[in-house]
Parts: sequence; C-alpha cells; structure tokens
Amino acid sequence: MVQLAMAAQSGGQEAFTCGQVDAALAPCVPFLTQGGEPGASCCSGVKTLKGMAQTTDERRTACNCVKAAANRYANLKDDAAQALPGKCGVALDIPISRTTNCDQIS
Repeated sequence: MVQLAMAAQSGGQEAFTCGQVDAALAPCVPFLTQGGEPGASCCSGVKTLKGMAQTTDERRTACNCVKAAANRYANLKDDAAQALPGKCGVALDIPISRTTNCDQIS
C-alpha cells in the first residue's frame, strides 16, 4: 500500500482527487449558499484544502476542482466564497469562484 501511495505522488500526478476536495469543502456549503458564519468543520476543510495543494500543479488542480464544485451550486454567494478563507483565518492560494482562470495560478 505504501508503494501505491508513493506511485500516486510521483510522475507529476496530484496526490488528491476532486472527490477529496469536495469532501473537504462539503461542510462549507451552508455558509457558501446561505451566508452566516462558517462552522469549525468548514474551516477545518479549508485548512485541509490548503494542505493538499502545495505545488503550482496541485493548486491548479485544486482550483479546477473547487471551480467545478462551485458551479454545481446556482445559489452560491460569491461574496461568501471570497470571504471564506479570511473568515477561517487561512491564507488560501486558491480562489473559491465559478469563474477563476486556474491556469493563471502560480
């Protein structure tokens, strides 16, 4: 199993999936769609997302995952999405947005 994990991290492949990004941010959906304050589990997910995306390629991949997830929610509040990292006290290098050009992330 260790060899599989190592193989997944080598060869330029990201060490996470969009499913993992979705799971990390799932507790944030009420905040992102209804407003209020993000809960502790949401902020924990934002911190998890930051930890997943350490390289430029990983940040771009995570950005595309977040963008796809954001586009699944027609009622996503853009102002809440932009405010989320700050409300959680996380300097996230990945915008939570439906319109970000993820190829511009460095």
